[in-house]
Amino acid sequence: MVELKTRYDRVKLLVGEEAFKKLQRSHVLLFGVGGVGSYCLDALMRTGVGKITIVDGDVYDITNQNRQIGSEAVGEVKVHHLATLYPRAIPLHVRVDEAWIRTYDFSPYDVVIDAIDDMRSKVALALHVKEGKLVCSMGGAKRLDPTRIHMDSIWNTQQDALAKKFRYELRKAGFKGDLNVVYSSEPPNCTELGSFVGVTGSFGLTLASLALKTLLAKDPT
Repeated sequence: MVELKTRYDRVKLLVGEEAFKKLQRSHVLLFGVGGVGSYCLDALMRTGVGKITIVDGDVYDITNQNRQIGSEAVGEVKVHHLATLYPRAIPLHVRVDEAWIRTYDFSPYDVVIDAIDDMRSKVALALHVKEGKLVCSMGGAKRLDPTRIHMDSIWNTQQDALAKKFRYELRKAGFKGDLNVVYSSEPPNCTELGSFVGVTGSFGLTLASLALKTLLAKDPT
């Protein structure tokens, strides 16, 4: 029986010592720390990723409390509050748009994670982040069944309205590459943006898994 002494021993047993060292050297950029992104952040931090820059322009309000880690801090800036909970997180409080994305330097990051809802920004990220470095979340709202969540190419998604719109906008923008995404094949259960943390949180955890697989598949640096 292996003696377990540190917080990351079980991670090392799962991925191996060298792979864990790669995770510790990694720097991830995470866009959006809401119902999906906050769970993604938590999973990556608990798995030993060295640094995570978290980007979000919002403050918490009471309606966030059904699904977002840290949302008890109503009125506080999300990224600043999360940085107190996760000391290795680097907060960047900014409202992301196409112009900001076009001028931002993505080269320092090993993986870029898109957990935002704004379609123009999602397309801009796909166009400006090096292929193979970006992973994206599609629509986690309106669903009740976390077992219908999948990881696949954006071009293979089904039933997810946000993914359908994303595919259309990517083609219109001239995007020719590929992109790995997390999406749900469950038909929506409502017309408005109702949400269940069992699904949005599972989206975030699945997105973290996809990010880890991407990190571990990268050539050593």
